[in-house]
Amino acid sequence: MSILYDEGQQAIATESRRVLEARASKDRLLGLLERTGDHDEIFWRTAVEQGWTALAIAEAHGGLGLGLGELGLVAQAAGAATSGAPFLTVGYGAGEAIAAAGDAALASAWLPRLAAGEATMTVALAEGASALPPQPAVTFAGGRLSGVKPGVTAGLAADAAIVWASRDGAPVLVLTELGGTKRTAIDSFDNSRLHADIAFADTPATLLAEGDAARALALDVLARMAVVTAHEQTGGAEALLHTARDYALTRKAFGQPIGAFQSVKHRIAELYGLVEIARANCIHAGAMAGKPGFLVAAADARLSATEAYDTAARDAVQIHGGIGVTWEAGLHLHMRRARSLAIEQGNMLFWEDLLLEQLTGVAA
Repeated sequence: MSILYDEGQQAIATESRRVLEARASKDRLLGLLERTGDHDEIFWRTAVEQGWTALAIAEAHGGLGLGLGELGLVAQAAGAATSGAPFLTVGYGAGEAIAAAGDAALASAWLPRLAAGEATMTVALAEGASALPPQPAVTFAGGRLSGVKPGVTAGLAADAAIVWASRDGAPVLVLTELGGTKRTAIDSFDNSRLHADIAFADTPATLLAEGDAARALALDVLARMAVVTAHEQTGGAEALLHTARDYALTRKAFGQPIGAFQSVKHRIAELYGLVEIARANCIHAGAMAGKPGFLVAAADARLSATEAYDTAARDAVQIHGGIGVTWEAGLHLHMRRARSLAIEQGNMLFWEDLLLEQLTGVAA
């Protein structure tokens, strides 16, 4: 398959970058770091106005009927701008879970609201260090949930959630509204991600899938969100690559730009390679959604994008020297986001194990 974008996709990429460059504010994002429970309302209003919330939702439910690849392009622009709201990724995952469950009433009730940005949803799968625990501690019985989902991205503000739980020892995937749940905010180094522990206490929920079907659906949703996140990581890494390059061309030492020194130019060249590998993997994974081999493609994208963003965040700070660690420079916005995204939707170990299992057929 081609790993090039067509004209329509290029237009989405160009326009999303243009809009976010015009509306992003480093000072606004720095302010969010010092407040727990807030997100960037301007970014989120922009996402709704631009129709990004509707991109991957079917036209029958008020969406644009596009796919993971197109949403990934928006996520790439959002990553470059270190967007201050997490709802696009988890909202996409929730929408995919509802659509795949095949419940027409649920789809009619939630998908149009997600497309219009009138409701926000999150996906609560992980518990502890496991991105998809084989035996979830949260239980589902009699149509109600009990237990705690820790560190849920967007959990502090979402209206509803797709939850991975267990019923009589078998896994289930359910949908629940969060209005009456106890949510405990987590004061993190990246507060705009709205992480929260969500406590369910006989909370009403609707079954989406159970048993092997639930596990397959949950893994597919997790992989789709991981690909969106990989695009966001790639966008952040590319932004840092350009920032480091531009600084190296203007900052002088010993009478010449520091970019002339091999230790700097080689590091920037290596970053370029990492970014392009991550980009190619993201394009491939976006095109493979719903096809055999998607999990392998998703793992490739996730692993390469995490490496690219982590490396770019570290190297950009080092290339800037002392100014790179200052609050005003803002490079730590990317450093914080790189660390946050590295553990959302499963860490590197989870995706390495999944990749090994998919390639060999033997669980790690």
